[in-house]
Amino acid sequence: MSRTTRLSSSLLRVAAVTGVAALTLTACGSGSGSGSSSSGSGEIKVGLITKTDTNPFFVKMKEGAEKAAKENGAKLVTAAGKFDGDNAGQVTAIENMVASGVKGILITPSDSKAIVPAIEKAKAKGVLVIALDTPTEPESAVDALFATDNLKAGELIGQYAKAAMKGKTAKIATLDLAPGVSVGVQRHDGFLKGFGVKEGDSSIVCSQDTGGDQAKGQTAMENCLQKEPGINVVYTINEPAALGAYTALKAKGREKDVLIVSVDGGCTGTTAVKDGKIAATSQQYPLKMAAEGVKAVVTYAKDGKKASGYTDTGVTLITDKAQAGVTSKDTAYGLENCWG
Repeated sequence: MSRTTRLSSSLLRVAAVTGVAALTLTACGSGSGSGSSSSGSGEIKVGLITKTDTNPFFVKMKEGAEKAAKENGAKLVTAAGKFDGDNAGQVTAIENMVASGVKGILITPSDSKAIVPAIEKAKAKGVLVIALDTPTEPESAVDALFATDNLKAGELIGQYAKAAMKGKTAKIATLDLAPGVSVGVQRHDGFLKGFGVKEGDSSIVCSQDTGGDQAKGQTAMENCLQKEPGINVVYTINEPAALGAYTALKAKGREKDVLIVSVDGGCTGTTAVKDGKIAATSQQYPLKMAAEGVKAVVTYAKDGKKASGYTDTGVTLITDKAQAGVTSKDTAYGLENCWG
């Protein structure tokens, strides 16, 4: 091979590598407002990183951020993990967004602990970082948190379930999220607090992780029924898991005599409450989380004022079978305010 041929080949390889790098950066910024850095343009860029881009909760969160960005004259750059738990994908998204010149990043952490070093690097470069929905561990790793009070959300459905049982002996199944995930832990602990039992109580006859997935929720419920056929109360981390549990219970002819309670308040879940598949759910508001987060970044960009601490974005118990002593609203309200 001649020197000229070798040189041409080398140049082609360099061009190919450069092209791949460019594609990678563009892909990270895909979605609303993706594009080149705002450096020198005076435009405020806001990053939004969700756990996935398929879960209706995060789809609604993105809609809220898009609307708020448009209203506040900002540009939104979005990214998401390939799956719930994809910390590496979120780390890469943070790095790419910082390089592209965002003024602030809104993130729903897939791994509350593992994401912290990447967040600290972003903050060191002057980027405001706000957690949405899911707190980091420690919570102080971000500048601010806009989220549902997940302990309260769990407590509300626990109080409801206790009241609805009207003194009957409870045999409880908890269909949880995954070990160590703060949202799941808080909702689970809140439910137990609301119901008035402690971890390890004899009334808790089965606990299974579902990852918040409907199919896994069904399998978990099937496993619990095999272990204890007399289960009469089911706590679920979210409504997909609740609907999976309902399917398993229906297959056993138990769907009418087992009380299912959940958290989220998506439109599908709220409809399931209306249809009697789920007794009650605690509704949260992802659109509000995102909108408030965008406004906080714009404020920081304009006057340097940083949002700080925890902002509770609200939670409402939704049921059509109200119980004495437990504050709730009906499914008509829930469907007016649901997401997904």
